[in-house]
Amino acid sequence: MPDFAKIRARAAKRKGGEAALATLLGPMPDNAAVADITDDRILSTMAERVFAAGFVWRVIEQKWPGFEEAFLRFEPKRLLFQPDDFWHDLTADKRIVRNPQKIKSVRDNAAFVERVSTEHGGFGKFLADWPADDQIGLMAYLGKHGSRLGGNTGQYFLRWLEWDAFIVSADMAAALRDAGLDIAESPTSKKDLDKIQNQINAWAAETGLPRRHISRILAMSIGENHSPEALREYMGE
Repeated sequence: MPDFAKIRARAAKRKGGEAALATLLGPMPDNAAVADITDDRILSTMAERVFAAGFVWRVIEQKWPGFEEAFLRFEPKRLLFQPDDFWHDLTADKRIVRNPQKIKSVRDNAAFVERVSTEHGGFGKFLADWPADDQIGLMAYLGKHGSRLGGNTGQYFLRWLEWDAFIVSADMAAALRDAGLDIAESPTSKKDLDKIQNQINAWAAETGLPRRHISRILAMSIGENHSPEALREYMGE
């Protein structure tokens, strides 16, 4: 595999220089700080990423105050005490996107968050204690025990909490393939994901960069060359 500096130099050239690239990497993630995130904010972030999946993100963001009201500020214990009629009525609630399967996922994930929180002294603490070099293992856990948290949704959930997460986007995977990593064009198998994890870990050790920044640099080094302005709008930064 090539020295990561070469990939970074290519990304910087595409974005107008190293200074411009640096502004697109986002804040430094802080896994330890995730321990302080309350369970209601954990569940809110889960729900937001679930509802945003396959939908226009901006629409979900604009409607989110209504989601917060409809879902009782995403307090897991409070939600778990609600009767079936409460959940049925949400399917006709105009404050939210009325997708029955995604509404059900909030109920399921409230139970998931409550269970893990009870076992670990907070869901945020559970996430903070998970090894940063085993994102693939964490993604598998979220996908198995949570509702609709598999694939990219789980990755974006971690990213939105400022956990040091990489995103296996099409461009990120293409950059890895271009660098010589033997993975599928759309890598979803455990074998391919393990290869990605190992390579990201190696570059993190080599460069001292967080995995989030490595992921973004890879994605910006190849594919359609979106302007910095377009990227900032897309990332909401």
